[in-house]
Amino acid sequence: MSSEEVKRERFERLVLPHMDSAFGLAVWLLRSESEAEEAVQEAYLRAFRSFHGFRGEHARPWLLGIVRNTCYTLLAQDRRVGPAEEFNEESHGEEAVAAGAVLSFPSNPEAALIQDADRELVRACLRALPAEFREALVLREIHECSYREIASIVEVPIGTVMSRIARGRRRLESELASRMTQKKSTGT
Repeated sequence: MSSEEVKRERFERLVLPHMDSAFGLAVWLLRSESEAEEAVQEAYLRAFRSFHGFRGEHARPWLLGIVRNTCYTLLAQDRRVGPAEEFNEESHGEEAVAAGAVLSFPSNPEAALIQDADRELVRACLRALPAEFREALVLREIHECSYREIASIVEVPIGTVMSRIARGRRRLESELASRMTQKKSTGT
C-alpha cells in the first residue's frame, strides 16, 4: 500500500465519522444549512491537505477546529458579522436564573406540537446569542465536547471556555425567560 493510500485510509477511519458533528457545528455558526454544507466541504478539503501533520487517534477536536475556522473565514468574506459583542455584567445587570425542569409530555399530536414549539424556542434563543457564547454552548451541550476539547477547538484557555459557557447559559436562560414572558403577555 502506498503512503497516499495509507493516509487516505487513516483519514477515512479517523475523520469521516465526525461529519455529522462538523455539519452541526457549521449550521449553528453560519445559521444556514447550504452555507454549512459549503463550509464542511471546504473544511474536509483543508483537513485532508493538512492531515500529514495530525498526530494521535482523536481527530474530532482537530476537525471541529478546522470547521470553526472555515466558518469564520466564510463569515468574514461575507462581511455579515461585526465584532463579537463583549459580555459586560454591569451593563446587563443580574440575570434571572431559571430553574431547570424536565418536561414529560404524553404521546399525542397536541403534546408533540407543544414539545416541537419548545425546542424551536430554545433553538431561536441559542441562535440569538453572540457567536462566542453560542459556539461554546453548542460544542458543550450538543456535541458533548469536554472543556479541554473546546479550548483546543476555539484556541482559548480552559478558564475562558468555562466562563463563556457559564455566561452563555445565563444569557440563554434570560432570553428564554424574556420570550416566555412575551409569549404569555401576548397570549400566543
